[in-house]
Amino acid sequence: MKLRAKSLLSILRNSNHQPHSPPNHHHQQQQHRTLVKVRLKWVKNRTLDHTIDTHTDLKAASLLKSAITRSSTGFITSKSISDWQKLLGLTVPTLRFIRRYPTLFEEFPHPRYPSLPCFRLTKFGTTLHNQEQSLHQTHEADTVQRLSRVLMMTKNKMLPLQSIHPLKWDLGLPDDFDRTLVQKYPDHFRVVKGLNGLLSLKLEQWPEEFAVSELQKSSENRKLGSFNSEYRQFKRGQTALAFPMSFPRGYGEQKKVKAWMEEFQKLPYISPYDDSSIIDPNSELMEKRVVGVLHELLSLTMYKKTKRNYLRSLREELNLPHKFTRIFTRYPGIFYLSLKCKTTTVALKEGYRRGRLVDPHPLVQLREKFYYVMRTGLVYRNKGLDMIPQLDSLANDEVDAAEQEGSEEEEYEIGDDCSDEEASEVEEDSDED
Repeated sequence: MKLRAKSLLSILRNSNHQPHSPPNHHHQQQQHRTLVKVRLKWVKNRTLDHTIDTHTDLKAASLLKSAITRSSTGFITSKSISDWQKLLGLTVPTLRFIRRYPTLFEEFPHPRYPSLPCFRLTKFGTTLHNQEQSLHQTHEADTVQRLSRVLMMTKNKMLPLQSIHPLKWDLGLPDDFDRTLVQKYPDHFRVVKGLNGLLSLKLEQWPEEFAVSELQKSSENRKLGSFNSEYRQFKRGQTALAFPMSFPRGYGEQKKVKAWMEEFQKLPYISPYDDSSIIDPNSELMEKRVVGVLHELLSLTMYKKTKRNYLRSLREELNLPHKFTRIFTRYPGIFYLSLKCKTTTVALKEGYRRGRLVDPHPLVQLREKFYYVMRTGLVYRNKGLDMIPQLDSLANDEVDAAEQEGSEEEEYEIGDDCSDEEASEVEEDSDED
């Protein structure tokens, strides 16, 4: 850790171009370097919005599946899930939602109270759940690395469990990760009581090989594929890594936008795994460090996105400044804010191409099968399960690519055309913590 702090200090000195000057005074000057201020309109991306809308239903169904498998009875009652609508992120009552998908959830009367509807997994739901458990075991090393890297970005190398649990689905963690992973990897994780009295997951060691950001990895991969002088210069400390950016047509060519982004990209890249305590919290350098932390955290998720509120709950642990969510509207070439399903979701734009993930994790591919079963049940729910024999082969086969939804082209819409509710929500994001 001391070496990493020295590395960061070296970056600050080199970027100042005055290595022999007293560090504190000149670091302040460098870090307060003035960037061109550009205010961009919010642009709705209908393709990404559709993807996020689909994932909302998929996540809700997955959480219901997990609740059923955790239940000692093997089923859940309509009464027990009646107030889960907000918890599941649904815009319709939970009972109405679960009845949409008879291919996953079988409804039957309670053994003792016949008027009380109950739900258990169908054979398709059970098969897919078993496949999911098998995948978690197969890719356990990847899960341990991902969770370790999240903890490595925090100040005290620990996070309250109540902050991690909402991120379980996004990070691809097993439902009982706080028990199984801690027991199986005591040299990596330990559950402790934090300073705030909350049970927290603590990282037991610092795996140096994990302390390489996704941006650094992708740049190195480009170097391996072809000669990359930019990455070689970065390794020598002569330049900063550039964040991939994607703007709606016309935005990226605006002179002010180009000047702003070029100035931003020239600032030194600070690894999210470096100690940031020596950076002025009000500096431009800290702003770029915040972009790097949020970029890395979103890169570690299964779908390169998560809810904005989940990130807010990590603010102090990740050493993010107040009102850090302004970053999402200041850098629309990197991040996209979606207002679907009465919530705000933050997505990493480079993770998607034409509405589909560029590099889907095996768990994502299994979830595609899960969603296909859901969608088939929605289409045939009035005709009975006998009308969908194709699901029998789905248990062992991948979903055909033709069955997966996705637009061939991304559709954008300028924010001026969005509803007042949506416009105010985006505006609020730039001013709120």
